[in-house]
Amino acid sequence: MTDYRKLFDLTGKTAVVLGAASGIGKSSAEALAGLGAHVTCADRDRDRCQATAAGIRESGGKADAAACDAASAVDVAALAESVKAKFPRIDIAVTTPGLNIRKTILNYTEDDLDRVINLNIKGTVHFFRAFGRIMVDQRGGSLIACSSVRAVTIEPGLAVYGCTKAAIGLLVKGFASEVGSFGVRVNAIAPSIAETALTEPFKQRPDIHKLYAAHTVFNRWSSSDEVASAVAFLASDAASYVSGSTLFVDGGWTAIDGPPTGLTQLTR
Repeated sequence: MTDYRKLFDLTGKTAVVLGAASGIGKSSAEALAGLGAHVTCADRDRDRCQATAAGIRESGGKADAAACDAASAVDVAALAESVKAKFPRIDIAVTTPGLNIRKTILNYTEDDLDRVINLNIKGTVHFFRAFGRIMVDQRGGSLIACSSVRAVTIEPGLAVYGCTKAAIGLLVKGFASEVGSFGVRVNAIAPSIAETALTEPFKQRPDIHKLYAAHTVFNRWSSSDEVASAVAFLASDAASYVSGSTLFVDGGWTAIDGPPTGLTQLTR
């Protein structure tokens, strides 16, 4: 009989999480370390990234920190090489940073467009190239990117951001098709609304906070830990036959057409 607990065990594996200073990236680093992996926590914010790694070590896990701008091809390549020099393998590589400049298309500037595309799309390609080469050479590994429900559902002011998140889903499919024969898996998560430091301002607008919660079947926001659990699954051997997929961790956001109205109780 298969030892299913062992499938989720990451003991002895090495992982890199880019975006580990806060939010979903921070929780993902903690989740992977909690399952036994040695995690390199990377982020443009060096101090907060080091704090994430320190917190993991204080909890008995293994972690170190590195500075890296996810939008910089040079930085991402250097990060991959530095981790490769420390460990015989890189088993897991996760990238979570993304940028949303909420404006209508008519109000988008050239600089706005460059900033969003450079981080969300080009940054994902840089990450896949840098860590994908290493995983192809070692003939195995799990790459995980971060899409969004905005890849498939939209509202005014999110068109550019949404199209970059949809592009990530296709990058995942395309790269999975290219590296699968080398034992490398490529997937993405697609969160909806998560309680993080970045979304804290929404709590200052209770009407908006409740409106977004009502888009889910649970009528609440997720915690970043709930999203990180999906990252941990995709990183583990439990997902050994999962590649080219985007796992929606959206509380049912994409299952219903906006906030439910009228129906307040189930009938039998």
